[in-house]
Amino acid sequence: MSSTKTLTNLELERKELGRVHIVPEVVEIIAGMATIEVDGVASMSGGIAGGIAEWIGRKNLSKGIKVEVGEREVIVDVSIIVEYGKEIPVIASNIQGNVKEAIHSMTGLVVVEVNVNVHGVDLEQEDKKDIVD
Repeated sequence: MSSTKTLTNLELERKELGRVHIVPEVVEIIAGMATIEVDGVASMSGGIAGGIAEWIGRKNLSKGIKVEVGEREVIVDVSIIVEYGKEIPVIASNIQGNVKEAIHSMTGLVVVEVNVNVHGVDLEQEDKKDIVD
C-alpha cells in the first residue's frame, strides 16, 4: 500500500515541477532538418523571408516549413523543390514519414498531418549531367 502512495506522490511532484512549452519555431527547425535529409529534395521553398535570411548569410533551418502546434498535436506544411528525375510521390512519402518520426521522437507531439507542397523542380542536376556527357 505504501508503494501506491509513493507512486502518487511522485506523480504529484512531477506535475509541480512545471510545464514544458515547445515554441513553433523549434518544431519548424526539426521538420526542416528531417525534410532536407530525404533523397530527392533539392532545396526548401521559403518565399521572401527565407530568401532574405539566406541573402544576408543566415542559415534559415525552418525555411519552407509552417506548423500549427496545439497542446499535444501538430500539423506541418512543407514546401520543397525536388531534384529533376526523382519520383515526387516517393519523395513526398519519405518526407512525411521522416518529419513525423523526428517531431514525435524529439517532442512527444502527435503529428496529425504532414502536407508536402512541391514548388518546383531543380534542373541544375540535369544541366550538369548534360555538360559531362
